[in-house]
Order: sequence, then C-alpha cells, then structure tokens
Amino acid sequence: MSDAPALAVRGATKRFGAVLALDEVDVVAQHGEVLAVLGDNGAGKSTLINCISGVHRLDAGLIEVEGEEVSMSSPAVARAAGIETVYQDLALFDNLDATANLFAGREQAVPAWLPRGMRWMRRSEMNRASAERLRRLQISLPDRASSVGMMSGGQRQAVAVARSAAFASRIVILDEPTAALGLRESRQVLDLILRLRSEGCAVIVISHAMDHVMEIADRAVVMRRGRVVGEEVPRPENRSRLVSLIVGGES
Repeated sequence: MSDAPALAVRGATKRFGAVLALDEVDVVAQHGEVLAVLGDNGAGKSTLINCISGVHRLDAGLIEVEGEEVSMSSPAVARAAGIETVYQDLALFDNLDATANLFAGREQAVPAWLPRGMRWMRRSEMNRASAERLRRLQISLPDRASSVGMMSGGQRQAVAVARSAAFASRIVILDEPTAALGLRESRQVLDLILRLRSEGCAVIVISHAMDHVMEIADRAVVMRRGRVVGEEVPRPENRSRLVSLIVGGES
C-alpha cells in the first residue's frame, strides 16, 4: 500500500454558469479512515462527490488516487481507479436479487469471445462470490434469492454498500447512508461502515446526522458556499464548533 493518501483533492474548482459550486477545495482521505463531509444544503458536498466520482469534470484543480493524478472524465474512470459511490437513491434493481445487484454491469459470463448478449452467465460463481462478500461484511439477509424490492431499507442499503465494497479497491463514498432508516437499521449501516474502515478502505461519508458522525468519523471537514471552512476531529467537545462552522458562525 502506498504511503500517499488514498484520495487527495487539490484546488478543486467547478462552475455551473454563474454559480461557483466549488471554490479551490482541498480534501484528503487516508486509508483506513472514515472522513465525514459536512455542510448545509448548497454547501457543495454533492458537487464534490460528483467530481470525485466522475459525474462532473473539474474546471480547475486535480484529483489524486494514491499519489497519482487521475482525470475523472467519467464514472467508469473513477471505478477503474478504485472509487465506488453509493448515492441516496441506491440505484438498485428492485426486481433482481442481491447477487444480480452486486454484479449488475459486471456479470461473469463466458465465453469471452462471444458478444455479451450471447454469453452464458456464471450464476453459481457469482452466487458464491456474493455470499462470501456478504459474509465478510457480516451482512445478514433472510433470503438472498428474494428481490431487493422486498427487503427492508437497511437491507437495501447494505446490498448497495456491499456492491460498492466488492469492487472498490481504495475508496467508498456514501451519500447520506442512514437517511430514512430506523434506529436498528442505522446501527447496521454504521457497523458496516466501520468494517469497511477496518479493511483499509477510505470511507467518505456525506451526512447531516451529527450523532452518527460523532460516532464513526475519524475526521470531519465542513463545507460552506463551495469552500472548505474548517476541519475537526469529531468529539463531544468539538460538536458545538462543528455546528457553528456548518451554520456560518465561525470560519
């Protein structure tokens, strides 16, 4: 593993017409770390993760993965660099089971020389691989063969995170991972995030849930109006300062 940070965003700038969405943003995420990105609506959090994920291209600045600059020109480029993102809508196929969702777009099929639509799916191999990944992350599903549309919110979130973790070699980005979840399901997702950290992933969490941030994050950066306005270690004694940075009381 390189001594360089898993991810470094340097001088990131992005405009949408006259709106300056990112203004020379610097963010660093280390291996085996949970980094929380905080801020009110419109602070630039979503634009930042979209630029890291290859959805938007930076107008200026650069993104480095393990010390190597990567031009994030598309989500495929970001995935090839080892970055996986779970958005709030999860992007799951409700009519498919957990295995099919884990391998969606990355199905194992043979023979390779045939066009994709004419290959045979290696269903048993994918079932074994998905079962092993779920076991490693300690994700328990009552029935892996049932469609994800029949699963609870926490189980659906777990499948989405497992899909990303299965292919992310370096960085997992989670956008509001506990939004709309109950206490028990939120607990399961938080434990899952901590397991990803223990495996050496850099986990970037976008969240408004301050209690969850205080529990799982190693560091927190605060954004406001497209800029990073502060950084703190989330501890009870720093909570009021974090809130003040978010609402604009400090800079």
